[in-house]
Amino acid sequence: MKSNKFVILVLFPIFALTTVFLIAPLFYGLGVSLFDFNPVRGQNPFVGLKNYQKMLNDAVFLKAVKNTLIFVLVTVALNIVFTLWISTTLVDLPWRRWRNFFRAIFFIPCIAPLVTSAVVWNKGVLITQGGLLNSLLGYFGIAPVNWLGDQNIVMAAIILFTLWADFGYNTVLFCAGLEGIPRDFLEAADIDGAGPLRKFMSIRLPLLGRTFVFVLMMTIISYFQMIVQFMVLVAKGGVNNSATTLAYYIYKNGFIDKNMGYASAVATILFVLIFTVSMVQRRLNRVDWEY
Repeated sequence: MKSNKFVILVLFPIFALTTVFLIAPLFYGLGVSLFDFNPVRGQNPFVGLKNYQKMLNDAVFLKAVKNTLIFVLVTVALNIVFTLWISTTLVDLPWRRWRNFFRAIFFIPCIAPLVTSAVVWNKGVLITQGGLLNSLLGYFGIAPVNWLGDQNIVMAAIILFTLWADFGYNTVLFCAGLEGIPRDFLEAADIDGAGPLRKFMSIRLPLLGRTFVFVLMMTIISYFQMIVQFMVLVAKGGVNNSATTLAYYIYKNGFIDKNMGYASAVATILFVLIFTVSMVQRRLNRVDWEY
């Protein structure tokens, strides 16, 4: 009996915090999505599912969904491939001090606030006249590119910034997973004459299963919610909404247009997408391996 009381006493603060800061806001947002809600207006009539029906004919919302999916799929794929390659290279370095040194160097962009990094890239790297990237292109005789003003390439510029700012996290996680794989397997593969690619595909990647799935899903969930670079690098969602994502569209409707009801409806759709990805993660995370 005393044991049960102690468990309840320990778990109650966690349950209370989860209820107040997670469950209650979730249901409150769902409720707001059923109203034509404006925080500065006295009357907020109930509209039922009209906010959700409006999405079907909202060209900007559909463009935001498309942009979000493109950003998430392309950036996650490039991030995973690049960080896996970097991590494998670091783990194979014979000197532990050099491994730790390069790991720390790669993690430096993750330390800086994302807003600060985005401002630096906006004013110093991606700016059309005198920007670092265009200066490098100039050495090869390539004309300056309007990275943030051209609707056809603005998403590529944002993806490039995101990869630079975020790849350090996954590099550290993959390094930890790779270092946990016994060297005996790799030495046996060397004796059998296996090359680097064969060792990676047949030994490292299968034994990295749980770490790989965790990093993949957490990266996907994180990128669905990213908004800072879309607010700092580009103004008002870009030309013809070329850089408008669901997260930015929620912000625009809720805090600029004061249309909280519609913003909550869009946020609900984003929550459903992220929740679906989370359920897929739980399914894929059942990786059977042992060594």
